[in-house]
Amino acid sequence: MTETPAETTAGTTARTAPPRLLSLAEVEALARRAHEGQTDKAGRPYAGHLAAVAAGVRERGGSDEQIAAAWLHDAVEDAALSEEWLAGAALSEATKAMVRAVTKRAGEPVEEYTARILATPGALLVKESDLAHNADPARLALLDGPTRERLTAKYARVRALLGLR
Repeated sequence: MTETPAETTAGTTARTAPPRLLSLAEVEALARRAHEGQTDKAGRPYAGHLAAVAAGVRERGGSDEQIAAAWLHDAVEDAALSEEWLAGAALSEATKAMVRAVTKRAGEPVEEYTARILATPGALLVKESDLAHNADPARLALLDGPTRERLTAKYARVRALLGLR
């Protein structure tokens, strides 16, 4: 990041350092706290899903900004953190944009949702990792048949709209 000029009391321009952004370890800890007590559809701690998505982004060559977005990808959607929190968070604008892109909005058509992901730099990799973990056969096997079938079809449709194989 570049420094920004600031006026000093003497009227000269001085350089100020940009605000410090949260480290990946801090983002992980924050996400784990925000989702504490939540479980996935199979009843397991939700933080396991977040860790798997972040690991998937890392394994796919994602940037630190994408890994941070992976940790936070469900935080606003699940109301674990507010949009107001996200707006003021010590995160890069790129990370915030990715979190917003992958956050489903109530009543939003899936076509609009996937178009937003495709239009946001970096967001597709986060969603690809999310879908990969959500559609993991071992994870789906823990669910009842009708839920497994419904989710399998849902994830396949989203993957198709995103152009993922």
